[in-house]
Amino acid sequence: METVIAFIIIFGALVFFHELGHFLFAKRAGILVREFAIGMGPKILGITKGETIYTLRLLPVGGYVRMAGEDLDTIHIQAGHRVGILLNKEGLAEKVIMNQKTMYPEILFLEVEEADLDKELFIKGYDEDEKLVRINVARDAVIEENGKETILAPFDRQFDSKHVGHRFMTILAGPLFNFILAFFIFTALGLMQGIPTNEPVVTEVTEESPAAEAGMQNGDLVTAIDGKSIGSWDELVNTVQVNAGTPLEFNVERGGEELDLTITPEVSEESPEKVGVIGVLYKSPVEKNFFGSFAYGAEQTVFWFKEIFRLLGMLVTGQFTIDALSGPVGIYKTTEEVAKYGVYTLMSWAGMLSINLGIMNLLPLPALDGGRLMFFILEAVRGKPVDRQKEGMVHFVGIMLLMLLMIVVTWNDIQRFFF
Repeated sequence: METVIAFIIIFGALVFFHELGHFLFAKRAGILVREFAIGMGPKILGITKGETIYTLRLLPVGGYVRMAGEDLDTIHIQAGHRVGILLNKEGLAEKVIMNQKTMYPEILFLEVEEADLDKELFIKGYDEDEKLVRINVARDAVIEENGKETILAPFDRQFDSKHVGHRFMTILAGPLFNFILAFFIFTALGLMQGIPTNEPVVTEVTEESPAAEAGMQNGDLVTAIDGKSIGSWDELVNTVQVNAGTPLEFNVERGGEELDLTITPEVSEESPEKVGVIGVLYKSPVEKNFFGSFAYGAEQTVFWFKEIFRLLGMLVTGQFTIDALSGPVGIYKTTEEVAKYGVYTLMSWAGMLSINLGIMNLLPLPALDGGRLMFFILEAVRGKPVDRQKEGMVHFVGIMLLMLLMIVVTWNDIQRFFF
């Protein structure tokens, strides 16, 4: 149960912040947001506030912000259609009823001859006295069809009406907010548990390792390697990793005494690359520093950003196979393992996942945010947008391929963890 709760909280936070980025920048650009959804599939809960409905949906596989003008959102009234109209005090249509299943007093019926609910906002048609009338439609009018009400979105409040720069930022804001969330998480870690000092002090020496054979002991402070000063644990690790099989001269301090040890790093069996290890473990002491915690948050965000890009590059170059990818099942099982090490480790895992989500969404693949951004860049270069139908077809194919990839990855996860 604890794993389920942890997974829901982490997943919910990542998706919420991602969609919040889209939502805030859409509102800032003047785009009407019809729905802010967490999850996919059937609606579990929905709350309407203003012109937006906020929903919680059944399947925990993402979320979305539905903006006016996207997909089949545009409302059209065909000539010959019979509609009911309710007028406000200014004589503007405040509600247009597409059928007569609901009866209202003082309703005006028109047989439509012409209508524009996109730019000019009017309906022209014949009333019950067969008199041709034109009625202007209010910008915030409600369209009712089969009992479902939809707020009218004039063209200037639709996504496609906005400058390419506004559309670009609205889509970019989703991944950007994932990076911001990661920064907040790592900063909170620094404030709560302290900032690792990163001193090159050996916490534990593994038995029968190169370090143990050379005489290294717990508590040794490494000051230099091959005459080069070592000021942090990261410098020690980096030096060892790139010198697999090469004897190194370690200068260490032990109880106020300086010692020289010769250690030859061996090749790690756990890494696909030729990485050197000497068999020592490290648990950094920490210090509390309010302002330093923000620097720590930024450093960790940048570190994991670079690390995920490095691993992604290894996947592209074939150093990793598709079997190394994880879907929702794999993430759940990893969350289960990480949760055993406490809330701080779980928070670090959430920060890394947030960065991973942001980077994955920025990949220039159809149907992802990165794919849409590529079309905006192309539009800016060409000076005109790509044909909507062609773009829509590209994204549709992309969605099908992503769904296929998700099925394959999920099946691999199931075989890995349950068989």
